[in-house]
Amino acid sequence: MMGKKYLSSILLSVVALVMSGCSGKQYFEPAQTYSVSANSFDGTIIDLSRDGATLDDGRYIGKSGVSTLNLGEGYRFLSENKNYVLASNTEGILNIIDKNTKKSVRAVSLHVPVVSATIKDGIVAYILNNNTFGIYEVEDNRKVVESRSERTYAIDTRAASPIFIDNLAVMPMLDGKLIIVDIYNSDNAKVVYLSSNKVFNNVVYLSRRGNTMIAATPTKLITLGTEGKKEYSANISEVAMDSDYIYLFTKEGMVVKLNSALQPIATKKFKFAHFSAATAFGNKVYGLDQQGSLIVLSSDLKKFKIYDVGAVDEPAFVTGNKIYKDGKVIDLSKLGYE
Repeated sequence: MMGKKYLSSILLSVVALVMSGCSGKQYFEPAQTYSVSANSFDGTIIDLSRDGATLDDGRYIGKSGVSTLNLGEGYRFLSENKNYVLASNTEGILNIIDKNTKKSVRAVSLHVPVVSATIKDGIVAYILNNNTFGIYEVEDNRKVVESRSERTYAIDTRAASPIFIDNLAVMPMLDGKLIIVDIYNSDNAKVVYLSSNKVFNNVVYLSRRGNTMIAATPTKLITLGTEGKKEYSANISEVAMDSDYIYLFTKEGMVVKLNSALQPIATKKFKFAHFSAATAFGNKVYGLDQQGSLIVLSSDLKKFKIYDVGAVDEPAFVTGNKIYKDGKVIDLSKLGYE
């Protein structure tokens, strides 16, 4: 009898701790919001890559919007260029699809699921989820190189895609580093370290602006260019660029404007905001909170206006001047901060 009472008290304590933890979570609650008009699109977003979103019916959302091309059952969208679409499945098949014929050109068995991949001029650069990088030549149907890096235990789902710079492929690895490979001389690879954390340390953002490369893990932002390597530490939710400035959205609800030397120019705090998507263009900065507040700021972060777009129940994807969210398309360029 005493054992039952003891067990009951333990269970009640556990329930109380769980409930207190849930009730203790705080959300961004703006004092005033504005309504926003939106169009609809068919389909539900079930998967995100850095370059697009996969819909439940097999289509995808890319840079040009919702595509009519079907990726095939069990495939997720990775990336695209003007001629081809890259998709993969859990069996490690990389499918290269011709946009014009909408048929597969190659179905390459890589044996391990693909995290991210990019195609340019018939060359595919890819990252596998066991932290292997590779280069594949479509026309000759051959791997130019494939090499495994250090073992990783957990990654952030916002994995960056490889980029090409002339004859170089920049590989955003899952263990917090960039590997820069010469496509035609893969023996001389260069390694750039961003962060040395053991978990959730993959490169989540990678882009190039002129002669400067910008990359980020969940805790570190770097630029690499003619002025050398610059670093900035933060708990990063999202990264966006407009003109020569970088905008960081942190897990503490902070928006930080940085110059190319990663010096803070301006900051704005939105208490308890948790950003799920962000972008910047046309001298405006946009951040979507997980509870459905879409914040539009001036480029100097001094002015802002908050729109209520409804709770974010599905993954949201931003491309160009549009955000795709819960079956709705919102034209960000029509929203202002005054």
